[in-house]
Amino acid sequence: MSKAVVAVVGSAMMDLTAYAKYLPEPGQTLLGELFTTGFGGKGANQAVIAAHCGAHVHFVGKLGRDLFGDSIASNFSELGINVEHVARSDSPTGVAHIWVDGNGENRIIIIPGANHEIESVKAVAAINAIEKLSVVVAQCEIKQGVTLAAFQAARLRGCITILNPAPFEPLSPELLEVTDWLIPNETEFRELHGSLPDSDAILKSFRPGKNSIVTLGSQGAVYISADGELTHESAPMVLAVDTTGAGDAFVGTFAYGLASGMSSVDALKLGIKVASLSVTKKGAQSSYPTQAEIVTLS
Repeated sequence: MSKAVVAVVGSAMMDLTAYAKYLPEPGQTLLGELFTTGFGGKGANQAVIAAHCGAHVHFVGKLGRDLFGDSIASNFSELGINVEHVARSDSPTGVAHIWVDGNGENRIIIIPGANHEIESVKAVAAINAIEKLSVVVAQCEIKQGVTLAAFQAARLRGCITILNPAPFEPLSPELLEVTDWLIPNETEFRELHGSLPDSDAILKSFRPGKNSIVTLGSQGAVYISADGELTHESAPMVLAVDTTGAGDAFVGTFAYGLASGMSSVDALKLGIKVASLSVTKKGAQSSYPTQAEIVTLS
């Protein structure tokens, strides 16, 4: 397979995570079990797992001129992620406050900070400058206009565009038009479509003429082809410890698969395996399998 060159236009944050058997009700204080600080942000997560898979990854984003920003930039460099197009800001680096319960389910509040200062003109310049670029990935933790501009530039270059519409926000028709692959989870699918993805008829009616994948957590994922054909893929049975970053693990791995020349179905299968393995450990990027582990999954 050819060397996968992937650009991620998106968010980078520091994850501040509290683990507790039960999460508090309004007005209630409970004793927690563990607190961690780790690298996160949906864009950064997707970039990191794509790099773990073996892709040559360029990150396009913005960090604060603070300790968190310095740490994230250093982590990117250590992983071989190109940071030429990572700008710095006087605004603070984005953070995510995460609560994880005893079942591994999470609740998250994000404060975007510098992520909301990424400039469209610089994102376009980055997409135009990256050599041998084949796939561009984005999410909804940065301003939608930036993603639109980046995707328009990517399409002009003949690149594949992948949008993970999370956290959910209404998507403009212009952005959907230049999105080759839309990858929502069940909740985001319901927001976009109006119904849960619980029947083949509903799935087939989603974005006719365009490719989509709906991630279904422990149930795997379903690929909806542009002509309406469905491919259901189950997930391996695992003991979930923390689901934080699992969706990003799928998206980043899928992007790597397409960029390296895999078929859509093979990229889907690998994405499910990597995401399933990630939920067996705590954290987002800290839970991601190594390249050596990923090779055993493909």
